[in-house]
Amino acid sequence: MTLHHDIARKLADAGIPLTSQRLLIACELFAEHCHLSADELLLRVGSLTPDISRATVYNTLKLFSQKGLVQELVVENGKRVYDSNTAPHPHCYNADTGELTDVYQQLQLAGPLPELPPGTALERVDIIVRVRNVA
Repeated sequence: MTLHHDIARKLADAGIPLTSQRLLIACELFAEHCHLSADELLLRVGSLTPDISRATVYNTLKLFSQKGLVQELVVENGKRVYDSNTAPHPHCYNADTGELTDVYQQLQLAGPLPELPPGTALERVDIIVRVRNVA
């Protein structure tokens, strides 16, 4: 079985109709674990198919996120990164370099989670440790 076939099956299993552009975007995201912004992904797939639009990349990422294939992380005001590893795990974000990396050691929460408002359920907890370079 090829990587393209496996990724096409992953999209089909998620109920996503297959198009050549979605498959291309998915191959960039799922070939190996990555953290990419929409613009970074657009640069990658744009080098393979110059006619792909920004709207197609953004809409596809939104769809993949809604279907649980990628995690959308807000790392700074207005900056979103898409993580191809959807298993719960914390991140470290370097504000100087823009690099987002996985943190695999266990992080301790300062205390229990707050009581949730009535009629709500916990969806997930995102932990992003923000750092800066020291001079």
